[in-house]
Amino acid sequence: MELLRLVMREYRLAFIAVMAASLANALLGVGVIAFINQRLIAGAADSLSALPVFFGLIALLLVIALAAQLGLTVLGHHFVYGLRTRLVKQILDTDIARLEAIGSAALLASLSADIRNVTIAFVRLPELVQGVVLTLASVAYLGWLSWPILLITAAWILVTLAVGAWLVRRVYAHLNTVREAEDALYSDYETILHGRKELALNRARAADVYHRRFEYHARTYRAHVIRADTYHLSANNWANIMMLGAIGLVFFLANTLGWANNATAATYALTLLFLRTPMIQAVGALPTLLNAQVAFNKLAGLALAPARPGFEAAATGPTWHQLILRDIGFDYAGGGFSIGPIDLTLTRGELVFIIGGNGSGKTTFARLLSGLTAPTRGTIRLDDTPIDPADRTQLRGLFSAVFTDFYLFDRLLGNDGQDADEALVRDWLARLGLTDKLSRDGMQLLDTQLSQGQRKRVALLAALAEQRDILLLDEWAADQDPAFRRVFYQELLPAFAAAGHTVIAISHDDHYFEHADRLLEMRAGQLHELTGTERAAASRDAVARIS
Repeated sequence: MELLRLVMREYRLAFIAVMAASLANALLGVGVIAFINQRLIAGAADSLSALPVFFGLIALLLVIALAAQLGLTVLGHHFVYGLRTRLVKQILDTDIARLEAIGSAALLASLSADIRNVTIAFVRLPELVQGVVLTLASVAYLGWLSWPILLITAAWILVTLAVGAWLVRRVYAHLNTVREAEDALYSDYETILHGRKELALNRARAADVYHRRFEYHARTYRAHVIRADTYHLSANNWANIMMLGAIGLVFFLANTLGWANNATAATYALTLLFLRTPMIQAVGALPTLLNAQVAFNKLAGLALAPARPGFEAAATGPTWHQLILRDIGFDYAGGGFSIGPIDLTLTRGELVFIIGGNGSGKTTFARLLSGLTAPTRGTIRLDDTPIDPADRTQLRGLFSAVFTDFYLFDRLLGNDGQDADEALVRDWLARLGLTDKLSRDGMQLLDTQLSQGQRKRVALLAALAEQRDILLLDEWAADQDPAFRRVFYQELLPAFAAAGHTVIAISHDDHYFEHADRLLEMRAGQLHELTGTERAAASRDAVARIS
C-alpha cells in the first residue's frame, strides 16, 4: 500500500522502532499465555509462587503495549502533519491556472475530508499492526503446542479471513463512491453559500439546487456509506462469530477425537480468546486504512506542483526601466479563446489604462503581465534580463494588485514581509478616507465588515503598503461612489505616480481616460494602443466603441 510505503520512506528508523516494539509486545503477550499454561494450568500446585512473576509480566506487557501503540500513533500524527503542511505548500506553489482547473470545492474536500481520513487511519493503525503481529506470534505458539489442531484451526481461520477480505473489498468499492460524492457535496455547499442572495430572491432556483443537485448527491453519499458500513459491520461480526466457533472446534478435536489433552485445548481456547479482540480490531481498522488510501489517491490525483522550500522572492532592485513583452500569447486548454501575439513595452513610472469589452482578454492579459499565468508562447524581459516562464518569481515581485475578485487579508505587510510602515499607512488611510472607518491594532485589521467600496479601499491600502514597483488595479473604481471615483482618477492616481509606482489600471470610465499616459485596448484577444483620433474617440464614448 502506497501510504505505508511513504511512511516507511520518510520515517524509516521511527517506523522500524515502533514495529520492533509491536513485535516485542506480541511475543510478550504469547509469553504470558505460555506462562499461564505452564505455571498456572499445568503446574497448579505451584501457582501461588508464580503469581508475582505473572503480575510482573502483566505490568511489563502493559508498558510495552502502550509504548508500541503510542509510538505508532505519534508517528502517524507526525506524518499527517507533514502531509497537511506539504499539501498547503503545494497549493501555494501551484500555478493559478491549475488551481482553477481543479476547483475550490475539490481542494477544500482534500484539505478537510482527505486529511481527516488519513488522520483517522493512523489513529486506528496500531490496532491493525498489533492484530497482525499478535496473530502471527500466536500461530507460531499454537503450532508448537499441536500441529494437527493448528492445521484445522488455520483452515478455519483462512476461510474466516477469505470471507472477511471479500467483505472488505466491498467496503473499499463503496468508499470510492463515497469520496466522489463528497466532492459533489462540497461543490453544492459552495453554490448554496456563495449564491445565498440569489437563492433567497428566487425560491424556485433554491428548490432546483436543493432537490436536483444537493439531495441527489446527499442520497448517493448516504446509500454508499450505509453499504460500506454494512459490509464493515458484517466483516466484524463474521470474524467475531468465527473465532468463537474456532474455540468449539478445538475442544471437539481435543475431547471427541482425542487429538490433545484438556490442558492443550484450554491453552488453545485461551489463545483464541486472547486473539479475538485484536483480530476484530484489525478487521475493523482495515477499512479506515483503505479509506485513507482512497484519500491519498485523491490527493495524488490533484497533480499539484511539488512543494518548494521557503517563500523566497527575487529582489528586482530599483534599477529596472522597461518591462518588455514580445510575441506573448496564451491559449486556453481545449482550444477556443486565445490572446496574442502581444508586443508591449512598459516604461517605469507610466500610468497605463487598459480598456476593452467583457471577454476581450483584459484579465488574462493582466495575469500574463504580472506573472500569475505562464504564457504559452513569446518572451518577457525585464530590461535585458529574460524572465524564465517556469520561474516568474522575479516578475511577480514587481507587482501589487487589487483584482475584481480580491481577497481582503487582515494584516498589512511591507515589501519585506514584516509589518507595513506606520507613517505610510497613516498617510494612505487619510487619502482613502478610512481613518475613522478602519479599526486596527498596529498592522492587524480588527474589522473588515465594511461596504464593498470600503473593502476595496482597504485592499488598495494593503497593496500600497507592500511598496511594490507596479500597481495593477482591475476595475478598482467600479464599486466607488461618483465622488470618490473622481478623487481616485484626479488625485490618487497622480499620488501613486508621485510615490514611485507604475500604474496599470483596467477601466471602463471613459470620462477619465485623459488622465492616462497611455491607453491600450484589448479586442478579441489582441492588444492595440490608441493614439490621436482613436484615443479621442475612446475618451468620448468608450462603451459605444467597444460594444
